[in-house]
Amino acid sequence: MAGFSQTQNLSQHQVLAPQLQQSLLILQAPVLELRNLIQQEIQTNPTIEEELTEPSLEDRQREHEEFQEEFERLAKLDEEWREYMAQSTSYAGRSADEEERRQFFFDSIVKEETLQQHLLEQIHSHGLEETDRKVAELLIGNIDEHGFLQSTPEDISINSGVDLLEVERLLDIIQQFHPVGVGAQDLRDCLLIQLKRLGKEGSIEWRIVDRFLPDLGKHRFPEIARRLSISPEQVQRAANLIATLDPRPGQIFSPDPNNYVLPDVSVEKIGGGWQVNLNGDQIPHLRISNTYKDLMSKDGSGTEVKDYIRDKIRSGKFLIKSIHQRQQTISNIAVEILARQREFMEIGSSALRPMTMVQVADAVGVHETTVSRAISGKYMATPHGVYDMKYFFTPGYQTAEGESLSNTSVKGEIAELVKGEDYRNPMSDKEIVEALLQRGVPIARRTVAKYRAELNILPSNMRKRY
Repeated sequence: MAGFSQTQNLSQHQVLAPQLQQSLLILQAPVLELRNLIQQEIQTNPTIEEELTEPSLEDRQREHEEFQEEFERLAKLDEEWREYMAQSTSYAGRSADEEERRQFFFDSIVKEETLQQHLLEQIHSHGLEETDRKVAELLIGNIDEHGFLQSTPEDISINSGVDLLEVERLLDIIQQFHPVGVGAQDLRDCLLIQLKRLGKEGSIEWRIVDRFLPDLGKHRFPEIARRLSISPEQVQRAANLIATLDPRPGQIFSPDPNNYVLPDVSVEKIGGGWQVNLNGDQIPHLRISNTYKDLMSKDGSGTEVKDYIRDKIRSGKFLIKSIHQRQQTISNIAVEILARQREFMEIGSSALRPMTMVQVADAVGVHETTVSRAISGKYMATPHGVYDMKYFFTPGYQTAEGESLSNTSVKGEIAELVKGEDYRNPMSDKEIVEALLQRGVPIARRTVAKYRAELNILPSNMRKRY
């Protein structure tokens, strides 16, 4: 029988105090998220209140006069309308023309339509019998947002108990609907449906998609040409037409994501100099309520009440201090970014200079991790657009002349070389390395391959055109 033994293990775990955790959370939060955090704190801490600027006496007087003027105008309109209604003999009901115009107005209101709704409308207007319509609706229910059928006709036949030939017949009807290519089972099927609609059934494009789609994706044009007994130029022309087809026909009904970015910092040129501005308009200005300060000073308040209020006031003061520190830290970092990236502000991405978080942290007087947290999810508005603040932190290279060049600028050089290359004889990664070396930028071949992939530039053999 095995015995039991007791052992003690000592280990160190870093536990952050709740207030420090809150301070880090405030530092990392983007401006809109910070606003939500502050609103939550206001709701849970009664001693905190938002500091609102009181309107002046002149502003109050002007608002009162404007209100009176607007009220009198509306009252006059209401009286005139009542007189018109009383005198009108044609208000008993809308005329046919008025009703038609009203309905046209409501019908003209734009509303987002899903792919399924679009297909169902076409089913209902197709004049199918009740039984066929139900099977067609079942098929549409199995079509994803890209327009592809997610279940095979065989599976749908087995699960629904409908004859397979009937399922295939109705699927063929749906594949004739808009958008062209909808209801396909895979990419090959989708492209063939579109080619058939273009009257290209049996064409070179049809045969390439039908038999050599993987080779087409890898740009093996000479191999396709050899197997079809045609020239690479004919394959190139066919590939150009195939490239115009839609590989995801249902995507036109996908709602565009509304990604709104609110910059935390803006940089603008005023006069002859550059200026950094913090976006503090969205952040509520907080203060400790005088009501609870007075309660603390009253003798009638019990010890428990005073302890509760004291804790809440202490928590509120720490929150206000953390927000102030956040703003100051982001401001200091932004000023340092501007100092080091002034040429970027003047020219654009081609003038971006290498810059690390360690360099900025040393200049600002904080730890590197503080810089990382402070810029996380934050955006800077510049004359050249809105950028993630991390965009400005990039390693770089030393040119032959001793100048520093960021990897973003190197990527721009690579993109420029590829854009100007001979499409019949595209540059290999080795040739790009040699071209950059001639420009004074020493770089390894594997780095070129990495940057090329990040720029979504295909290898030279796949960029070649015939």
